[in-house]
Amino acid sequence: MRRLSLNARMIQDEQSSDEIYVVLFKVTHPDLAEPIRLSTDNTERIASEPDVIYGTRSSWGGANPVTEPYLWIIASALVPSDLEDAPAAATISLENLDREMVTLLRSFSTPATVAMAVVLASSPDLVEQEWTDLQLVSADIDAGEIVIAFSREEIELEFYPGGRMTRDRFPGLHL
Repeated sequence: MRRLSLNARMIQDEQSSDEIYVVLFKVTHPDLAEPIRLSTDNTERIASEPDVIYGTRSSWGGANPVTEPYLWIIASALVPSDLEDAPAAATISLENLDREMVTLLRSFSTPATVAMAVVLASSPDLVEQEWTDLQLVSADIDAGEIVIAFSREEIELEFYPGGRMTRDRFPGLHL
């Protein structure tokens, strides 16, 4: 059972609310100097020189809210479902606004690790739900958008049984 904060439950019960959910992403890879932090909300202005940059300041994922904000991207996100038989899988659709986004995605030869969290815009440090250790599975790129899919390893890929109970492996069983 998933626990929600009182504020999240109150906005779900209201007919209309000014409060919105924000999805935070943290992308890590050995080839990256530092993690890429992304947000689906333009909560506040982070910088105005040389470009205007918006984002969300949150301490989720070990980030320093002052020096490591989550930068706003024009995107829509589908968070993993709660189905028991399916692995946690999510997608994010980014607007293809910059050539550097495509260059960065095509520069990796091994999958990146993605963590994501759902927070409220008014309380970005309080995590409503999070998923960690997701692996980037695919990136479908066209002229208008980039659709990135990431997932956990399926439980069916685990070895079962782990080992046979033979005299060589478990000598204490055969006394």
